[in-house]
Amino acid sequence: MDPSGGCPHADNARLLARGAVAPVVLPGEVAGMAVLGHDALRDFLAHPDVAKNAAHFTALRSGGIPDGWPLRTFATVHGMTTADGADHRRLRSLVSRAFTPRRVEQLAPRIAGLTSRLLDDLDRRAAGSDGVVDLRAHFALPLPMGVICELLGVEAQHHDRLHRLSNQIVATDIGPQQALAANREMVDVLGDVVAARMENPGDDLTSALIAAREEDGDRLGPHELLGTLMLMIVAGHETTLNLITNAVRALCTHRDQLDLVTSGRATWADVVEETLRWDSPVSYFPFRYPTRDLTLDGTVIPKGTPVLAGYSAAGRDPKAHGPDADRFVLTRAGSARHLSLGHGAHYCLGAPLARLEATVALEQLFARFPRLDLAEPDGELPRHASFVGNSVRRLPVRPHG
Repeated sequence: MDPSGGCPHADNARLLARGAVAPVVLPGEVAGMAVLGHDALRDFLAHPDVAKNAAHFTALRSGGIPDGWPLRTFATVHGMTTADGADHRRLRSLVSRAFTPRRVEQLAPRIAGLTSRLLDDLDRRAAGSDGVVDLRAHFALPLPMGVICELLGVEAQHHDRLHRLSNQIVATDIGPQQALAANREMVDVLGDVVAARMENPGDDLTSALIAAREEDGDRLGPHELLGTLMLMIVAGHETTLNLITNAVRALCTHRDQLDLVTSGRATWADVVEETLRWDSPVSYFPFRYPTRDLTLDGTVIPKGTPVLAGYSAAGRDPKAHGPDADRFVLTRAGSARHLSLGHGAHYCLGAPLARLEATVALEQLFARFPRLDLAEPDGELPRHASFVGNSVRRLPVRPHG
């Protein structure tokens, strides 16, 4: 795996032509596997002999993974993403009680209002800079970051710092000391957030998580609480940031598909689903571990191997999506069959919120700026320095064409 990231699709196509499962070398010369094919990935994500708990990660358990390994947080963070069975159900239940559909629905007017204010700001910035503005920095980022931080009760002064730390945590090209420092700083910031909410509880998710208890009195432990908040900060804005960014790029480079939406022949929900399939916000997500030697699509994945879920590859698998799987087509039958939000017990808890944010953002953006277009060729935009996230680092646009 190239730790500097880049566009994954050419490599994915080459690997998929060879099979649905591929051996990979992770940073630090750590041996792993990647599941790339749609059907194989769907089966793998829900397989009863596949675990999320790093106790099953052979190289980590034997001391072969250093503390500063850039992907170590994905394996060792305390929370839903590294828990199995009853422990996972307990953690997910506690979070679900605070992260209810009703709470998401209540956010809709605030998402619409924040979107409108950000578009006003985008217009002002474009007017003062020869008509060009970075849509990623000034719209696609502050929208999901503002929403998730409001949901969690995180004060505005922490937003930029948390985004910077999130970027470092999901990066795969940083050194051991930088990786350790980013994780320590993230824990410190979230510790301050928890302390503030314990002293002054509010109508927010952090306060609800602190107070949430199972019927038998069980509650999130300190490490589980911090791990859950880290997961929600990182996943709650990085993925939606990439989703909005990738959708705008797709529509600007496929004007015929944008015309389908503006003429009523397709919907903004169609845009969100086809973007999730065609250019998944997450390319390769770490980790799952077979609890026994597992044969998948004719390939043996040895017990204890760290396995990447290849969402960007599965989204363009021609065996699942047809010979034109590499085309962005809003009227495609079965676009919602993608796996970009997961599958099985670990299906993304924040999926309704991500879909709501992206749909509102795109609809308002193109209603306000119907002539919006890229200010630089899409293929020349700098990519994420990570094979986990899948997007570009900036998105210069001309809102008025």
